[in-house]
Amino acid sequence: MRTLDVDLGERSYPIHIGAGLLRQPELWRPHIRGHQALVVTSSVVAPLYLDTVMAGLEGLQADSVVLPDGEAHKTLEQLSTLFDHLLERRHNRTTTLLALGGGVVGDMTGFAAAAYQRGVAFIQLPTTLLAQVDSSVGGKTAVNHALGKNMIGAFHQPRCVVADTDTLSTLPPREFAAGLAEVIKYGLIGDAAFYDWIEAHCKALSDQRPEVVAEAIERSCHNKAIVVASDEREAGRRAVLNLGHTFGHAIETDTGYGEWLHGEAVATGMLMALDLSARMGWLAAAEVARLRRLLEAFGLPVRAPEHMTAERFLERMALDKKVVDGQLRLVLLQGIGEAVLTTEAPLDLVRATIAAHRAPA
Repeated sequence: MRTLDVDLGERSYPIHIGAGLLRQPELWRPHIRGHQALVVTSSVVAPLYLDTVMAGLEGLQADSVVLPDGEAHKTLEQLSTLFDHLLERRHNRTTTLLALGGGVVGDMTGFAAAAYQRGVAFIQLPTTLLAQVDSSVGGKTAVNHALGKNMIGAFHQPRCVVADTDTLSTLPPREFAAGLAEVIKYGLIGDAAFYDWIEAHCKALSDQRPEVVAEAIERSCHNKAIVVASDEREAGRRAVLNLGHTFGHAIETDTGYGEWLHGEAVATGMLMALDLSARMGWLAAAEVARLRRLLEAFGLPVRAPEHMTAERFLERMALDKKVVDGQLRLVLLQGIGEAVLTTEAPLDLVRATIAAHRAPA
């Protein structure tokens, strides 16, 4: 088992990474501060792991709720069902919510925990690669709105994160690949050596060699923990974690949540961000081609939907959370491992990037 810490003073918490950790309640049960717990999971994950987690809660008032699976259900309506369960079963301020599933479950559980009785504890038990390397760490919680992704939410840190790598064996190949997009992101924004490592271990990652995947998770979490500790509420530096997300969220919102997986949209969005960086003279064109080869090797998309014109992209991007006073702020690169948040991208170059990355009809 590998253990990292997110350093947030008195709200610091551990990230445990390893095989079989859901069967080790001694890792997460000490973080349950009262005698009540609610496990939140999805219809896909529940048959696989819910019984294991519930067994680790023996002796508590342990309840569970199973949500429909998928990004399309990351809504205020589904969030309300969590509050219904908590209230109907009389959970009080000392209850703890456990998020057992991927990023959708984690985001919704965290948001419910942030809001219920003005804030209760929660624990992340991520079961997808994307959740283990990204969404379970850092305390960003939210639901989607028809006009924008993750626009309604709160910052609320978990008490601990337990990433059981055994759960990845049941992950469909497409979802595993989508998680690799977020792994690549950490190399691009601040760890050039890790980016080199990902390229060197491309085949082993695709083959899901356990020791290589565990290393990728640990290095990703290490990179994210450093950024979160320096800027918990995204007042500045933390925004670089959104490389590719402004373009990617536009794709997800426009196509309807769920048609593109989040990691797939981020993959295309990162390539567009690097292309724009090159058009601005900040990055060598060879680095754009290098990323394209890596994404294609993992089977990730490198073109946006054909129907998404520049006007359509810009309309969606105008609702991005990084837009301030009408100014579009983008995360771009001035070199591999050198991400910056900028308002300097000329609109004509943004349009050129969009045009160059639309898929043929």
